[in-house]
Amino acid sequence: MDNTNMLDDGVIKLRAVEAIDIEHLYKWENDTSIWLSGCSLAPYSKKTIWEYIENYSPDIFKTNQLRLMITLIDSDTTIGTIDLYDFDYQNRRAGVGILIDKDYRNNGYASRSLNIISNYTGTFLGMHQLWATVGADNEWSLSLFKKCGYSICGRLKSWLRRGRGYSDAYMMQKFID
Repeated sequence: MDNTNMLDDGVIKLRAVEAIDIEHLYKWENDTSIWLSGCSLAPYSKKTIWEYIENYSPDIFKTNQLRLMITLIDSDTTIGTIDLYDFDYQNRRAGVGILIDKDYRNNGYASRSLNIISNYTGTFLGMHQLWATVGADNEWSLSLFKKCGYSICGRLKSWLRRGRGYSDAYMMQKFID
């Protein structure tokens, strides 16, 4: 990893949300095929996304969250987003969520992004751990987080609504120390 910029690894970089990201965020937030993996309940308008971008604050200490865009360095193509949420500075932990555009999946970009954010949060923010809630039926995400050093630390029964039924979820955590 390039020590001059802890938010890139020579292949991808994590960067702040910009106005140019409106089309990407609009596409991803309105992709109903991924709503089950997140918390979306309804589509977002471009106006709502524009207001989000316009009012976005990257100060994780103020907002308790941080969204970064995942960009390929060689082509400057934005391929996804990674989020830190429920930031708890007292206990030095935060939740992490990631989305890679379906056209760029299975290329190792998600694991690269998780490794970069782990290095950033540990080195720069002094975090002790990151955690994620992953659906027990989401084999891709379970495999990804395990590959990146996360361990299952608990099972939440009937945690995620799936249509008219429910699915269990795993709590996963990674210690950064």
